[in-house]
Amino acid sequence: MMTDMREADLVPTAAHRELTLSYHDGRTRRVLVIDQEVPYPDGKLIVSRTDSAGVITHANQAFVDMSGYERDELIGESHCILRHPDMPSAAFRDLWDTVGRGAKWQGYVKNLRKDGAHYWVFATAIPMSVQAASWATRRYAARRRAPRSTTASRCMRACVPRS
Repeated sequence: MMTDMREADLVPTAAHRELTLSYHDGRTRRVLVIDQEVPYPDGKLIVSRTDSAGVITHANQAFVDMSGYERDELIGESHCILRHPDMPSAAFRDLWDTVGRGAKWQGYVKNLRKDGAHYWVFATAIPMSVQAASWATRRYAARRRAPRSTTASRCMRACVPRS
């Protein structure tokens, strides 16, 4: 079950913003955000898989490392645990609508780490059908690679609502 972020998990001595995120299923979560980007690791590909409800079923070690969570905190958790408040919900609606139609989705995503920092990825989400006995389920695999920092900056300016 997704819980509120805790100040004890934040990067030490970092000033933070406290926000409440609302999710598609009606849940809310308190998130703590610091203004610190964690660079994407050279030569790494971060990979996760979810079920059709968005619950994480697999995370490779690079995904675990980038998220700041322990593997057992991620497996069985909703993928939206990584949603950064700067990311518009429309981006995720488009992702789920696209993979729900059986098509591949790609886009820039700003993810929130457990410690309140963030990282940018260029994500690819691919629907996967799994046949087991006489029933079929849908899973979704996502892989991420490092975006160019200038591209991430442009996306940020275009995605973040202005007040």
